[in-house]
Amino acid sequence: MNLPEGQIINTIGHYIGGTIREPAAARTSDVYNPATGAVTAKLVLAAQADVDAAVAAAKAAFPAWAATAPLKRARVLMKFRELLEAHKEELAKLITAEHGKVLSDAAGEVTRGIEVVEFAMGAPHLLAGSHSDNIGGGIDNWNLRQPLGVCAGITPFNFPVMVPMWMFPVALVCGNTFVLKPSERDPSASLRVAELLKEAGLPDGVFNVVQGDKLAVDALIAHPDVQALSFVGSTPIAEYIYGEGTRHGKRVQALGGAKNHLIVMPDADLDQAVDALIGAAYGSAGERCMATSVAVAVGDVADELVKRVAAKARALVIRNGTDPASEMGPLVTCAHKNKVEGYIEKGVSEGAKLVVDGRGFKVPGHENGFFVGGTLFDHVTPDMTIYKEEIFGPVLGVVRVANLAEAIDLINAHEFGNGVCCFTRDGATAREFSRRIQVGMVGINVPIPVPMAWHSFGGWKRSLFGDTHAYGDEGVRFYTRYKSIMQRWPDSASKGPEFAMPTAQ
Repeated sequence: MNLPEGQIINTIGHYIGGTIREPAAARTSDVYNPATGAVTAKLVLAAQADVDAAVAAAKAAFPAWAATAPLKRARVLMKFRELLEAHKEELAKLITAEHGKVLSDAAGEVTRGIEVVEFAMGAPHLLAGSHSDNIGGGIDNWNLRQPLGVCAGITPFNFPVMVPMWMFPVALVCGNTFVLKPSERDPSASLRVAELLKEAGLPDGVFNVVQGDKLAVDALIAHPDVQALSFVGSTPIAEYIYGEGTRHGKRVQALGGAKNHLIVMPDADLDQAVDALIGAAYGSAGERCMATSVAVAVGDVADELVKRVAAKARALVIRNGTDPASEMGPLVTCAHKNKVEGYIEKGVSEGAKLVVDGRGFKVPGHENGFFVGGTLFDHVTPDMTIYKEEIFGPVLGVVRVANLAEAIDLINAHEFGNGVCCFTRDGATAREFSRRIQVGMVGINVPIPVPMAWHSFGGWKRSLFGDTHAYGDEGVRFYTRYKSIMQRWPDSASKGPEFAMPTAQ
């Protein structure tokens, strides 16, 4: 699985019913090393028959897995966690080879995924019901949380290990079976995860992987045996999956795009705020749904803030992600590189001040890599494309406002409401900001406020379609159905038919 740089293999296949399948003839897609621009593999794209086979395997495995005691299911995840720790470096290398992010960031992604597995290991107590004795007439009432059946996850390229782990560990511990459709950009990690799950003792068919594109997505949406869909990606696709999935009667959780703001108040620790902006805007080349893409400079802090951020943006160490000195790697594909550079051109044409230009960035020895340098705009306004749309690249825009109220109104007016943060030393400012802001995940002097596994991840407005956030208690609710049971044992004396509404009288 861990390929030498530049080596080409024939195919990357599917994982169905406990084995990796590599069809002899099928549509394929190229997988690249983003740092070199070289094709490293051919990915088999699923046909309808492949999706049907994966769902059939999951459906066949469901009855026995659902009947397995929750504690036994959790023990499989305990072993899986040990294997993830043992293979963390291997998984990080797989991520870097196909995504491009630096190895330390890739390892951090694996760690955040492990944290959700750790939450799921303790989730059996969240499946516990409540019991009410003798609610009336010798009737007892209690409730259960039961699994849904076959669940599917459709995940993005930017976190090929972590985001699937927002989904399947919680789904599995609740007693569901799972079909994962990972991104076709970096598919190898998903197969290695499947192998580790099997090594941990997960029965065949409980977890399956189908590689593919829109055909596979639409097949999962329409399949009558898929009970629930989880998605993370862009807002247009999230809205499509939510609309189509619910139309087919499925439970859907679809996390969409973001335009995350970082407010810098005049009283903020400016050194801390600048470092936060550099890491949050340019880490992983900005290919994060929690990346900061807008700095909101309040009052007279703007000039100094822009000066310091510009200096650090120019000094970024941008190399192959395998280089230990690298602070930022390439973008995932050439097409995405061109798209990001198109946004930069759009910002210039619409009147934003381009302070640092990352276009045309070349890394010696990697001239064909998909690199864009750290880019900084000043005097961005809300009517500009680079403010309104999610760029998903290393492009930071600075918007200048007069006060906190103007900053809050600016952010609340945006269609996205994924993540936000405010840098300040003032408690009253922090309290007002955290309560008035219409965003799902909020940081105070924390630039990327991704909740821990026992909380839940999700945005507001057009950053989330569905009723529940990902993982945590919200994930348990999503992957289970609530059932109420009322029971009365007959006594020897029959009272005859009862036609009145039963009450506790």
